[in-house]
Amino acid sequence: MINLVRWLVYNKLLKWFLKAFFSIIYNKEYLRGECFDVKRMGWFWALRSIPDKLVGNNRNIPWPVNPQTIVSNSKNIEFDVDDIYIFQVPGCYWQNHDAKIKVGKGVYIAPNVGIITTNHDAYDLSKHIKGRDIVIGPSCWVGMNSVILPGVALGPHTIVGAGAVVSHSFPEGYCIICGNPAKKIRDLDKKMF
Repeated sequence: MINLVRWLVYNKLLKWFLKAFFSIIYNKEYLRGECFDVKRMGWFWALRSIPDKLVGNNRNIPWPVNPQTIVSNSKNIEFDVDDIYIFQVPGCYWQNHDAKIKVGKGVYIAPNVGIITTNHDAYDLSKHIKGRDIVIGPSCWVGMNSVILPGVALGPHTIVGAGAVVSHSFPEGYCIICGNPAKKIRDLDKKMF
């Protein structure tokens, strides 16, 4: 019993210390949730991300991000803090300069995915056209090397096949899409969810 009490005290002290230390670097709002409180991988991610946070691409992002991933604007991203793991995937590009990216709860993002809210102006490549929001519904899975383009809305339980280029919306969800441009190849049975 005494060992259990010691372990609990040690565990609470360690968690308090980690939160206090990493709150200097990240917004403490993001140092909570399942990845920090239950699975505890969040503390490793926070530690691993410190060099990039200090001198890398993600200096202005208030949560831990994989050093091989780029997030352009944290103010335009909405996600559930329990799903902070979506930013730990290497090679992803979250481009959202003037439009929002909204990610539903329980989404999985594979490596090297591009989520892009604006494109270059075809008549002057040094300029960008106005951005359009991207919405990824709850419980979606975006496969490796996929690209989601401006204005796309994916409904719940949408699976994006590897290498897909998603240029238009699939708001009804419950489907598998793949290809370039992405097309629905199969509906998923809603009764299974």
